[in-house]
Amino acid sequence: MENPKDKEELSSIPTSKVQRAAQFMKTGVKVGSNYVKHYAKKVVNPSLSKDELNAANAEDVYESLSQLKGSALKMAQMLSMYEDVLPQAYIDKFKMSQYSAPALSLPLVVNTFKKQFNKSPFEMYDSFSKEAKHAASIGQVHEAYLKGKRLAVKVQYPGVADSITSDLRMVKPFAQQMVSLNEKEMDLYMNEVEEMMTAETNYLLERERSERISKACAHIPNLYFPSYYPELSSERVLTMDWLEGQHAEAFLAEHEPSQEVRNKIGQAIWDFYDFQMHELLEVHADPHPGNFLMKPDGTVGVIDFGCVKVIPPDYYKAHFSVINNRVFTDKVYLQKVFRDMEFLKPDDTAEEIEFFTNFFTEMLDVSTRPFRSQTFDFGDQVYFKELYEFGERLAKLPELRSSKQARGSRHALYLNRSYFGLYYLLNLLNANVITGNSIWFQKQEK
Repeated sequence: MENPKDKEELSSIPTSKVQRAAQFMKTGVKVGSNYVKHYAKKVVNPSLSKDELNAANAEDVYESLSQLKGSALKMAQMLSMYEDVLPQAYIDKFKMSQYSAPALSLPLVVNTFKKQFNKSPFEMYDSFSKEAKHAASIGQVHEAYLKGKRLAVKVQYPGVADSITSDLRMVKPFAQQMVSLNEKEMDLYMNEVEEMMTAETNYLLERERSERISKACAHIPNLYFPSYYPELSSERVLTMDWLEGQHAEAFLAEHEPSQEVRNKIGQAIWDFYDFQMHELLEVHADPHPGNFLMKPDGTVGVIDFGCVKVIPPDYYKAHFSVINNRVFTDKVYLQKVFRDMEFLKPDDTAEEIEFFTNFFTEMLDVSTRPFRSQTFDFGDQVYFKELYEFGERLAKLPELRSSKQARGSRHALYLNRSYFGLYYLLNLLNANVITGNSIWFQKQEK
């Protein structure tokens, strides 16, 4: 596991609705002030770009979300992966939430242990690091030893589980402005996010899912997983083996791995997602680089099964039927699939059906391209430029912005996030991966 240097430590986290609302209001005032300053300067210099404004706003918004932790900071983490829709200043700042955020002070950590176990961590382990080795959105990780075994102990921040609904309600205007979704789409998105984040704060559920999925995926070459310790875990504390390895950016910078190693790691991650999607019908839906720990021998460790999307069987069939080449040659079949996926609605006019059929067909042509060849080079920057440019068009499309209903099932949100994160990670690696033997295709042949 990583050992980033945390430069800040939090002695408290706003836990009440009033305290957290006040923090959001303070941030709103700062952002408003930044706009006033920007437009005052623009009077003097009409050619002034928004770069300085975006940088100031990104700094203020991230600082606020870091203080609040929980679902507020988790939104920053999720948004940091959408490089096609956010200004670069937000991407650069929000990426910090993938690896490190201000840590919680030791007294609050000890208090959590006493509430969960009636013991301090120093009574439960032979040694326990006083400082967090890693701090993220929902919890932070401490290093511990017990009977000679090195352990990672994840401790949840106080108040996170109780503040999800109110936090998402307050963060919604920021998110809606940044990703340019209409009201219906944002409501659909927020409802799904709330359900997933509520599950993510239950460490007992995370441990059960971690053990089950790790065991099911143990046969996949070049993957490794931690073991978990029920007697040292609770709803707010999770103890597991400490995994060695580095996240992608640190690994690439330090080791400059060969293309063979890049491909080996990339293939392991691709096969991991393919097996989950098509055999387990549930998937590790938090594929940001901080959750994959890479080693020079081409092996990769997988951590953090807090965010797992369970795929309803009926929706599974519709969602993955779009990677079949038949969809591009049979328009009647294609429109049936689009209705099953809720891209097309029962009360759409003929003009809307024609427009959205053509638009979403183009979207599928770009997004499913890796599946339509035996191998795919995720280092192909021309492809990713096309993918990001389409994302920009999607975010700004007037027909979607003005639509009275959301286009797409809520079940697609975390599945699309999983694949977008997978593509992003493989692009970081510049990996060339065998994609044409997906388990989905094997199922169709039976």
